[in-house]
Amino acid sequence: MVKTDSCQVSHVGYVVSGFITVRMTDGTQKTFTARSSYTIPPGHDALVEANQPFQCIEVLSAEQYGKPIWACRRTR
Repeated sequence: MVKTDSCQVSHVGYVVSGFITVRMTDGTQKTFTARSSYTIPPGHDALVEANQPFQCIEVLSAEQYGKPIWACRRTR
């Protein structure tokens, strides 16, 4: 969507249902499941690998999701 190799925005939130696997650019990965909180630094990609939808409450960076990095800097 923003034409970068990885997401360059930090995310903090809480998983309501489903699960998501986050892969960092260094190759490490972690899966976040329902009823867990998360902090994801810049330099990641994420994948929902199940048929169950992933639902979360994003409390940091939600307003910047899917925007080019220059647009994020302009709105701060």
